[in-house]
Order: sequence, then C-alpha cells, then structure tokens
Amino acid sequence: MHRNLSVDKYFLDLAAKHTPKYRFNGKTKADWQSWTKKLHAAAVNTLGIMPKKVPLNPEIIAEWTEDGLIKRRLYFDVEENLSVVAYLFRPKNAKQNEKLPAILCCHGHGPYGKESVMGNRATPAHRDDIARTNYDYGLQMAKAGFVTIAIDWRGFGERDDRRKPHYRNLIDEEHGDPCTLNYERSTILGMTLLGMDIHDGSCALDYLCSQSFVDPARIGCMGLSFGGTMTTWMSIYDKRIKAADIICYSDRFADFCIRDANACGSQVTPGLFVLCDVSDLQGLVAPRPLLIEIGIHDDCFLIDSSMSCYRELEKIYKAAGLSDRLELDLFEGGHRWGANKSVAFFKRWLA
Repeated sequence: MHRNLSVDKYFLDLAAKHTPKYRFNGKTKADWQSWTKKLHAAAVNTLGIMPKKVPLNPEIIAEWTEDGLIKRRLYFDVEENLSVVAYLFRPKNAKQNEKLPAILCCHGHGPYGKESVMGNRATPAHRDDIARTNYDYGLQMAKAGFVTIAIDWRGFGERDDRRKPHYRNLIDEEHGDPCTLNYERSTILGMTLLGMDIHDGSCALDYLCSQSFVDPARIGCMGLSFGGTMTTWMSIYDKRIKAADIICYSDRFADFCIRDANACGSQVTPGLFVLCDVSDLQGLVAPRPLLIEIGIHDDCFLIDSSMSCYRELEKIYKAAGLSDRLELDLFEGGHRWGANKSVAFFKRWLA
C-alpha cells in the first residue's frame, strides 16, 4: 500500500482536483448578473469583521512644489488609536476650481511601501526599487494630469514595526514576515489583514473625495503585484472606483498560492479558494473598465497561468456584454509596471 507523507504533495493534489463553488461558467448577461450578486456577497463575507471608521482628523504635515506638482504629506485616522501617513500629489498647472480625476495608487509587497510608488528617490535603495520595477506610477500618473494618493498598508513602510525603536523582535524565522504575524492576530479576532487594508484604503478615498480639486465621480485605482491584489479588492469593495489597472497580478490560486507558495497573509482570506479563483474576483470589477497588465517574463506570476486567468476573465466580460471595457497590456518585461496603456486607459474612462 502506498502512503503519502508529503504535506506539499497533499495540497498540490487537493488544488488540482478543486473547482471553486462560484467559478464562472455562464454565457449570458443574465448568468453574469446572477453570478455577480452571489459571489460578491460571499467574497466580501470572507473579509470577516470590518473595522469601524472614525473621523479622519487629517493633519497636513508639509506641502511643497516639485516635478510640476503640488505635493502633500499628511496623517489621518483610520480607527480608534490607529492612523496612516499619506502622500497626495496634484498637477500644479490645473485650472482654478477645476475638479480632476484621481487615482488610489496601491503599493506592493516591499520594504518601502508608498515611498517608491510616489517616486521617493532619497536613497540608492529607493532608486533601485523604482528602477527594477518601474514602480513610481503614483508620481508618473500625477505628472500625466491625475491627482494621486498612496498610503502604507499595514506592516509596510512607516507602518512596519520592525523599523520602530520599541519593537520586540517578534518577526523572526518562527513568525515569518509581518503579513504572517498580523494575519494570525487578525483572524483570531474574527477579522482579516486584507479586510483591514481595504478599510484603510476606503478611508484614503474618503479623504481624497473630500478635496475641492478632486471629482469624486472620477476615481481610479492601480497597483503592482500585492498592489494588484489591493486594486482588485478595493474595486470589489468600494464602488467609488470607476476604473482599475491591475498590474502583474493575474494567476491561479492553485498555481501561485499553493504550488509556488507565492502569497502572504495580506493577500488571502479564509475559504476564498473554496468560493472562487482570481479570475472570478477580477470579474467582480465589471461592469467597470479594467486594464490587466502581464509581463511575459514575470518570474513572480508565470505567463502560462497568468494568461489562463486572463482568458477566464475575458469570458466574464464577454458574457456581460462588456468586452470593450476589458483591456490587456501583454508587455515584454518582468514583474514590473508596463506603463504602455495606463495613461490612455484612465484618460478614456475617467474623462
């Protein structure tokens, strides 16, 4: 009798046989409408208990002019006894009283959080981070005429406790990275780290939409890698987002999450793969316009499973009668922002 002692093989076999409950297999607009309603409720429910909003109490720390932009650094509150730091950029040459389209720019899984996304080149490490992944879309999209805002997700950038003098060295080989530790802490309380980050992103939109120079009816969202995860979920959760650009986050849970172990506690929720795959989650962005960017040589989300995910997403938009609202930027490059279609995409859909 053959007995398998490999837990790794066990999960691979389980994933290979698994079909999510709400994997889209419809062909008509009615099928899409019924599916969307069921999956949206079920997916949001996996986020667990969501934090409660408090007054933002924003505090502008500094405002200066650079790169043809008016740049702002500020704090605001997201929960009782918890705040975030944000950068907000807007074009300096905008007309007086003009309300501009705006984009929430989501950073990925890296040590600098919002800094690289908003173009901070203060150190060689920051400059290398930006050069490696063409990471400064928050800065570049502001230069292209949009208001942009970015915050640190929990455990990243200025919210990474490993950078604090008081930190108790909890992140070690036993606990892994902050995402793992904070995922454990949140789920034992009936919450999820992803839900907490979505809450913080929603607070950022609250602040963004309160600004006199922002048109709250023209809000977009974009992000690379884990930033693509956040763009997917922010678009699902917050209907103020009218168009989304998901960069290098197109794949299958069975492949990147289970086979490649290429996920963290910031990106998953309990029971999510029971319900759906990544293509289904991204399909919940419809009927809003969606740009998917895939690097042919991406070594993080591999091209075969990335394109498999995208083909399933195509079926969802086609069934909904919305094929003209789904775009693909398949570019020659690795795990980075392609930057070939983003400006034109947001100018078209946030016009």
